[in-house]
Amino acid sequence: MFKRKAMNENDPLNEEILEEEPVLRTEDKRRFNDKGERINEEESGTKIPVRSHAEVELENKLKAETERREAAEAKLVGVQAKFEEAKATLEKETADMRSRLMKTLEDRAKHGQFDFLTRLLPVLDNLNLAVDASQKDPSIEHLRDGVIGVVRSFEQALAGVGVETVPSVGARFDPELHEAIDMTEVDPDQDGEVTAEYSRGYRFGDKLLRPARVQVGKGKAQSAAE
Repeated sequence: MFKRKAMNENDPLNEEILEEEPVLRTEDKRRFNDKGERINEEESGTKIPVRSHAEVELENKLKAETERREAAEAKLVGVQAKFEEAKATLEKETADMRSRLMKTLEDRAKHGQFDFLTRLLPVLDNLNLAVDASQKDPSIEHLRDGVIGVVRSFEQALAGVGVETVPSVGARFDPELHEAIDMTEVDPDQDGEVTAEYSRGYRFGDKLLRPARVQVGKGKAQSAAE
């Protein structure tokens, strides 16, 4: 801005142009309240409080503890992910192993059945031979010999797969192996012995397929006392 100063008060056209003096502006940092009173900076609360060493140390410890907790949580997430992966792998391997085991057992069962049926074929052959022989020679002796041959071959087939006969006649009566059908008087020293067999018993390994149906001897002296 410029000011005009008249050279002659009576001559408004004769003016001297002067440069305006610069106006210095200063930022007034003073503060006043509603009443126009100046507020002391210390009383205004704008002064940043100085933290104590204990507060700074406590804040640093809190920050370090927070970082450790976050690192521990991240590590826990990683461990959990690895655990889930290992669990899934173990379950898959267990399922595969179970499947292989079942297949192996099925194969063994089929092999056992195949082997047993193979052993039965000679029995059928002997039976057919006995039938053919009876048609050509109807004598009882030849028919009996054919039937005996069939029985022997069938017993051999059973023995070949592990089936054993239960001892009966002459053996001590065992309720785990024998089924008593009737009793007969015998000498005292034969008391409790099997004297006759009505049907043969069989067992397979430790399992009893069926008990032997037998007759059991009872001592004469014991019978008289009763």
